[in-house]
Amino acid sequence: MESFWDFSVWGTIHLAAVLLLSLLVANMLKRSVKWLEASLIPTSVLGGLILLVITGIYSAFTGENLFNTAFFGGNGINTLEIITYHTLALGFIASTFKSGSGKLTKERTVEIFNTGVHTVSTYLIQAVFGLGITMIVALIIKDFFPAAGVLLPFGYGQGTGQALNYGGIYENEFGFVGGKSFGLTIAALGFLSASIGGVIHLNILKRKGKIKTFGSQESALVSENVQGDDEIPMQGSMDKLTVQLALVAAGYFLAYGMMYALGLLLPGMKSVIYGFNFLLGVLSATLIKTVINVLRKKKIINRQYMNDFLMTRCSNFFFDVMVVAGIAAIRLSVLERYWGVMLILGVVGLVITYAYVLLVSRTLFPKYSEEQFLMMYGMLTGTASTGIILLREIDGEFKTPAADNMVYQNFPAIVFGFPMMLLATLAPKKPLLTLIILMVFFAAMNLILFRSKIFRKKVQ
Repeated sequence: MESFWDFSVWGTIHLAAVLLLSLLVANMLKRSVKWLEASLIPTSVLGGLILLVITGIYSAFTGENLFNTAFFGGNGINTLEIITYHTLALGFIASTFKSGSGKLTKERTVEIFNTGVHTVSTYLIQAVFGLGITMIVALIIKDFFPAAGVLLPFGYGQGTGQALNYGGIYENEFGFVGGKSFGLTIAALGFLSASIGGVIHLNILKRKGKIKTFGSQESALVSENVQGDDEIPMQGSMDKLTVQLALVAAGYFLAYGMMYALGLLLPGMKSVIYGFNFLLGVLSATLIKTVINVLRKKKIINRQYMNDFLMTRCSNFFFDVMVVAGIAAIRLSVLERYWGVMLILGVVGLVITYAYVLLVSRTLFPKYSEEQFLMMYGMLTGTASTGIILLREIDGEFKTPAADNMVYQNFPAIVFGFPMMLLATLAPKKPLLTLIILMVFFAAMNLILFRSKIFRKKVQ
């Protein structure tokens, strides 16, 4: 029987409190230190780095990890990894429950499709360079994991959650010691790359006179975004926020049922299947949303239960917690021999992502190339939130379609990106073959992406 004064009862609460307090401290620092505000480093990243520094100092003096002490339940690092894993899917589910708005013209449909293809082609170029680098390193450093570079697109292109997922697969299934921390560190370097590249680009635009202000912009809330005419009341018999969280929980519960069933059908692919928790979460949320919409059309349900404003708040909360927990979970001790490799991957990831995204944005989105670049570069080195942070510096009211492109591009990105996720599990077994396939895949995606330019030139 547990005693309420035992750390086993309080450990998880202590861990959650420290994560949230680190966000508050990071937010205060961002608002009081000018160079931090100008750096555009997301608050969640700064909070995670603060915890990482504290745990590093504690470990240097005591020889043990702070989060694995009894105060945090004795196994806090594992709990942080679990939090990162689940909040990735919960954030995607909450985002999926948001309603789409506006009709898409033919031009906008093409731009959204191109954005999705661009997303995947950037994953691929990151994977090609990342895998190529670590294959060379494996020839120099004995017993180095040659497929480690495949974590570059998961850390940069897809963020902390997926970097942890695939780092875990490499660590548990293929013996890559420190794979989880390697992936999480790459994701942290991605956020720094977003800030460094974003600030450099914004300063270039500022010197050219293309932007008038340089600083964060606050967006005002519109009352109808908070409460629509046909929605359930904000405070009824059940609070409206509780309803949103219940829908998210239902979506994740259904996703787990899908993963469990697929795991029984394909027992050899359990790690991969459960690594796709976010993808199956998006699918389950889409199914629930579709059923609710059908019931509304048939007048079986008369009120709107989902609220975009609150779902955005939920998804942002989950993603903030995901990032701070993911960075805090990095085990510096297992990465001592990998720092050089990770720094090379980080710098190469920054340069190739910056150059490639800039090329595509200026070639295919000439009407709003700078807005598209900042949104895509931020997203493909950090998260969607990082892309929005950079975009708001020059398009605070979202007058260009760049933000909508990011929202609607998910479907084509998932369709074209799914094969790359499967290739990631082939890389540890046959790295050279995987590299060749990735290069061919990248060429094919660019043929699709630049189809209007390529085939127009041929006709001329």
